[in-house]
Amino acid sequence: MFADRMPDVADLQRRLDAHGYIAERSLAATLLLALEMRRPLLLEGEAGVGKTEVGKALARLLDARLIRLQCYEGLDAHAAMYEWNYQRQLLAIKLLEQDARPLPEKEHDIFSERYLLQRPLLEAITCVPAAVLLIDEIDRTDEAFEAYLLELLSDFQMSIPELGVIRAAERPYVVLTSNGTREISDALRRRCLYHYIDYPDFDKELRIVRAQVPDAADGLARQVVEFVQSVRKLDLQKKPGVAETLDWIAALLRLGVRALDAQGVDAILDTLSALVKTREDRAGLTRPVVERLAASC
Repeated sequence: MFADRMPDVADLQRRLDAHGYIAERSLAATLLLALEMRRPLLLEGEAGVGKTEVGKALARLLDARLIRLQCYEGLDAHAAMYEWNYQRQLLAIKLLEQDARPLPEKEHDIFSERYLLQRPLLEAITCVPAAVLLIDEIDRTDEAFEAYLLELLSDFQMSIPELGVIRAAERPYVVLTSNGTREISDALRRRCLYHYIDYPDFDKELRIVRAQVPDAADGLARQVVEFVQSVRKLDLQKKPGVAETLDWIAALLRLGVRALDAQGVDAILDTLSALVKTREDRAGLTRPVVERLAASC
């Protein structure tokens, strides 16, 4: 898996850092176990805390292909696993009308792999070398879809009635994410290692800002992180995640803001659309509230 040697936890942290993801030791340890044991990893946490980025960083770290399944309400198994190319099959049926072979042989031709359209899950288990499979926001699907995943996550194989069982040529590295909008089934949890990603503390978020927005002066970066950490303590419908922190500091820089002070309150108010994402939360960040938060930075 690694060209030189299997890293320890601290080494994996450094490697992730070098590939653009800052991970605390507990996450690095869980990820290392997932790599060693080749077990799926379930990441839970609020939206915007960096769960999806773990899968992307892992693909960069392993120099592997990233195959992403973005989940949504109503996602069915065929859209995620495979579908038959019905148009090509109908054309083939028309061409086979004059074929004298027995019907079972012609059916075998029609339901062959050349007419199979690979969707993300089938694509992942047939990919060589092993890919990183990111199943994003699994909580948006229903329990019926989770049940389809169990065979894949436990045995790394997929059953296609017309073809039989397709087993993984190489086991993919699997990362699942959940925002916690519904409870994930025990059956799926048992097949995964688990880690909860919380909002970062000040030091970690500052490191992320420095890494992702190197043009920002250190003083502004510190003030922005302090401001966002204070905003998260307010009674909000949706607390800003790290993605919003990065968007906001980019917006401030675009308007030429170099410090969060009394002179910069108008700029803060003008850029809050990058930080808070609901009408109610925006209404709660009044000028007096913003002035108070800016003064404390």
